[in-house]
Amino acid sequence: MVSPPVADEPAHRSGALLDHLSRRIRSRSESVLAPLGMRPRHLLALTLLRELGGSSQQALAKTLEMDGTNIVGLLNELEADDLVARRRSATDRRRHVVELTDAGRARLAEAESALAAVEDEVLAGLDGEQRATLHALLQQASGCPPPTCVEAVKNC
Repeated sequence: MVSPPVADEPAHRSGALLDHLSRRIRSRSESVLAPLGMRPRHLLALTLLRELGGSSQQALAKTLEMDGTNIVGLLNELEADDLVARRRSATDRRRHVVELTDAGRARLAEAESALAAVEDEVLAGLDGEQRATLHALLQQASGCPPPTCVEAVKNC
């Protein structure tokens, strides 16, 4: 049975277009992160560590909403590439403090540059002013003020 059309449907719905752009950006982002040995979860963890200036392993797990086993696996991957360093807390030897290494900062900068190029590619049909307007409208629609990475993870 075919559903009847929705009455008074606006001619311009944005959901499908937003979904399409989101898929394009996600796909291209994953493809530029892969040669850097990174996945989106690596990027998020490195960005958080940069913004936080380091973190306890437990606090990082809480912020990323990851259980202990998964955060250990993530940090093992990042540590194996010398992107983060874990050390015992000077104030509480039971805790591990995780910090971004110089190599981690460099890799994060490289990833952010690659992701900026992806955004430029996907949004090539818009000029600078249109991109600024799009960003402002998307921010308004999300109901969130301009977040830091930490705020974005915690609040929205």
